[in-house]
Amino acid sequence: MFRLGELVDGNWVAYHHEPLYERGERLMAGVPESDPKVFEALVTCMAPPYFLLYILHTSRGEAAEGRYQSSTLSADQVRSFLLRFRPFLSADARYDLWAHSPGEGATVVWDRHDQIYAYGPLDRFVGVLDAMGFRPGNPKVEVIHQHNYHAECDQMAKELVESFSWSYSPLRPEDEQAAV
Repeated sequence: MFRLGELVDGNWVAYHHEPLYERGERLMAGVPESDPKVFEALVTCMAPPYFLLYILHTSRGEAAEGRYQSSTLSADQVRSFLLRFRPFLSADARYDLWAHSPGEGATVVWDRHDQIYAYGPLDRFVGVLDAMGFRPGNPKVEVIHQHNYHAECDQMAKELVESFSWSYSPLRPEDEQAAV
């Protein structure tokens, strides 16, 4: 199962980002193999505590579409969350996941296109990505692609929404999934 596919010779196959980042007013990077460790490394280089924001933009019945914000979390709680839900997070595109460090005013966003956007301590973020083998380049998805929402992930998606006492709010217009 893969969360982002590309059309190759008439067949949908997994789209794989190269380990590239682009630095401007924010940092943008691809997430190779849809690996939550990239998100985790960037989040945990920020000062705790953190808030997670799980944006469910394409529900398959596990919960109402909307924005689910956690209470404050420690680095260990974020790591545990990412480890527990890794199979879902790396295989399904029904969500965007944000982490915010209020102490630093810094935010890391992992979106439905398997791209990371990081705002805040850019030098630190670049250092983390460099240490993970990333290099400067174009991380944009510039192919015909599809987002996958797997029935096999429905139970884990439901468990994720039930994992915290999230504060719920409706989707904003910019959160809604556009047709591909």
